[in-house]
Amino acid sequence: MSERAAPFYCPYCGDEDLRPSEAADGGHGAWECGACNRAFRLKFLGLLAQGLRRADNGGDDRT
Repeated sequence: MSERAAPFYCPYCGDEDLRPSEAADGGHGAWECGACNRAFRLKFLGLLAQGLRRADNGGDDRT
């Protein structure tokens, strides 16, 4: 993957004042929140083995 995944909001406070982290130990995918001064990293964990399928009522239902 050549592009950096960009979050829309901070997972801790919900604010949208985010910038890529330039700290030496930040590494690829690290972000800083200007509102709560926290740093976090986005990481793809993998695909679910069973996945999700849509239920008749419009909600998600595990298969």
